[in-house]
Amino acid sequence: MHSHRHGAEMGKVLKWSLAATVLFVLIEAAAGIEASSLALLSDAGHNFTDALALLLAWFAVYLESKPADEVKTYGYRRAGVLAAFVNALTLIVISGFIFHASYLRLKTPAKVDEMTMLVVAGLGVILNGAIMWSMRRGHQHDLNIRSAYLHMLGDALGSIGIIAGAIVIRYTGWDRVDPALSILIGALIVWTAWDVIKESLNILLEGLPRGMKLDAVSASMRQVEGVLDVHDLHIWSLGSRVHALSCHVLIEDAPPSVSEAVLKRLCGMLCERYQIDHTTIQFEHANCALAENGCPAQGNSEPRH
Repeated sequence: MHSHRHGAEMGKVLKWSLAATVLFVLIEAAAGIEASSLALLSDAGHNFTDALALLLAWFAVYLESKPADEVKTYGYRRAGVLAAFVNALTLIVISGFIFHASYLRLKTPAKVDEMTMLVVAGLGVILNGAIMWSMRRGHQHDLNIRSAYLHMLGDALGSIGIIAGAIVIRYTGWDRVDPALSILIGALIVWTAWDVIKESLNILLEGLPRGMKLDAVSASMRQVEGVLDVHDLHIWSLGSRVHALSCHVLIEDAPPSVSEAVLKRLCGMLCERYQIDHTTIQFEHANCALAENGCPAQGNSEPRH
């Protein structure tokens, strides 16, 4: 229920943020052409990718809210991760265009209207600051929202850089500040995108969730009463906020009532300490595991989910 409510709230935030960003892109692009400012045009291009990022993030939130079915048994939890990965890639691509245009402008400087740069960049700081504030609850734990948040952060910092550049141009007349700022904006975009690319790829490749250590989880499981050993341990993420685990757990030969209590203790610890909600734990009984031929007649394991 909490996840559904969170998704609905984020969906509304992303929709109005998308509308505001599209409007600002049109204003900034027109102002960049009027002022002959490559920095403004570069920032407009970045804002355009912001709009695409917000659209993709909103669509991912919509997909994530859909229930699981017979084909998508885990639902569409990774839609947000895919959106984050595509968003980060668009940031890298747009940076390449910015670097190229900045290089050409450095070779052939052009006069810019610093006052237009100052006013439009100021509007950009206000807009992106407002959007970032509205996403403050979701960006820390949701990779999809974080990728959109980083788009906004990168553009807000870019706008601040443009304001500083406009002031420098105003008092020094050095027009090369404009393309130099564009290069800094491009570098900032790449920096903000790289972390999202790494984390989204890690999730898509079913790597260990960020911030977890396999040895630490295994050690915590061994400390649970009734657990003798843990092996074949695998931990991965279904989405940016949902983790899963599977493993084999060695316990003493015991009746189902005892093994059920061990299972509850394990699942409770994993959920509370590591936020792992989906577990598949297979028990192996000590006397069977240590026997030469195992216990095929009685069954050497109890699958538990």
